[in-house]
Amino acid sequence: MATATTATDFDVRRHDSFGLRVQHLLHSNPVLGPLAVLIVAIIAFSIVNARFLTATNMSLVLQQVTVIAVLALGQTLIILTAGIDLSAGAIAVFSSILAATFCTRAGLPGVLALVLGLGFGTLMGAINGFLVTRIKLPPFIVTLGTLTIFFSLNSVVSGSETVRGSDMPGIMTWTGESIPIGNFRLTYGSIIMLLLFAYFFYALSRTAWGKHVYATGDDAEAARLAGIQTSRVLFSVYTVAGLLYAVGGWILIGRLASASPNVGTEYNLDSITAVVLGGTSLFGGRGSVLGTLIGALIVGFFRNGLQLAGVEVVWQGFAIGLLVLIAVSLDQWIRKVKT
Repeated sequence: MATATTATDFDVRRHDSFGLRVQHLLHSNPVLGPLAVLIVAIIAFSIVNARFLTATNMSLVLQQVTVIAVLALGQTLIILTAGIDLSAGAIAVFSSILAATFCTRAGLPGVLALVLGLGFGTLMGAINGFLVTRIKLPPFIVTLGTLTIFFSLNSVVSGSETVRGSDMPGIMTWTGESIPIGNFRLTYGSIIMLLLFAYFFYALSRTAWGKHVYATGDDAEAARLAGIQTSRVLFSVYTVAGLLYAVGGWILIGRLASASPNVGTEYNLDSITAVVLGGTSLFGGRGSVLGTLIGALIVGFFRNGLQLAGVEVVWQGFAIGLLVLIAVSLDQWIRKVKT
């Protein structure tokens, strides 16, 4: 005997159907969720405080976000392979101290000192990659160890002293200079950051290397059986991330107008936060650098907006932490989508 369909059954099926459509939409377009959060945050904070959307404040937020965004870009590459890097901030700060030391104490030309600083940052990333791919150590343990090592060496090399920007060649602090666009000021560091995101957006979406990064993170064994050199992919990812962290260190010198060994302790978590809020899965294989850029902007806008609203610093951290938990929970739900 046929069972009559009740209005309640119809409502449940309609609700489930809507939920499935949203789930599939976010699975195929992981940037949409973070973008919606960013738009809502901008609208809400602009209503709370009229100064929020001013050109001066927007340029300040972009400057604050730039370093974290570059570090998060390198972090994205690693998380896409189902890894994680806790040494991002340590590499950035140590490479900046090395570059500053080369041009002040060793007397090297600014360009050469900068190249050496970037080279050592790349080498530090390669060390992480070697330990992960050759020694087969877990990325969490490897980068936790190198985090401590690099920060310790940073203190030894610098003597815990800050190198002033006035003592360094102009190329070292150039990233902090800006181009005025009305009341908005766009720093060269921010331009470098945007160009890096554009390049890696292309590299991950249009090149064989990018497809191999996604495949390795999605299922390393399946990728290996398909002929992908997964160890080489992982090594390249950690090495490139090291270079990006070093570029972040260079931008940091321009941002602070100095090379300080006493900064960067929070950069590791901030970079991971930006990646997670940007929709990149901590389980690897899903996400985009565009989402990471949006995630970094979310962190910057939330902190700036809450500060303008008079919210205490401790509650600003609470809000960011809550956003991370929501983002990870959403990722878990999206990964359950049936394809």
